[in-house]
Amino acid sequence: MPSLQIRDLPEHLYNVLAERARKNRRSLAQQATIELERLTQAEARNKRLEAVARLRQAYDTSGFNDTTVDPVEVVREDRDR
Repeated sequence: MPSLQIRDLPEHLYNVLAERARKNRRSLAQQATIELERLTQAEARNKRLEAVARLRQAYDTSGFNDTTVDPVEVVREDRDR
């Protein structure tokens, strides 16, 4: 398994990480791994939320936001073409 060594870690970050590790009964390395995993998950979640926001914006500005359209009618119109 790969390893990571961090040099010149600011003391306040080390203290926060060490405190979280102590509270969760984990080693410092285990806690650092968990924090890095959470960070990557948060970044992925933020990207998904941004994509959804862009889609909503495009939907709102497209003028095609009439929710009273009957899907059955849309399918029939498409089949009749």
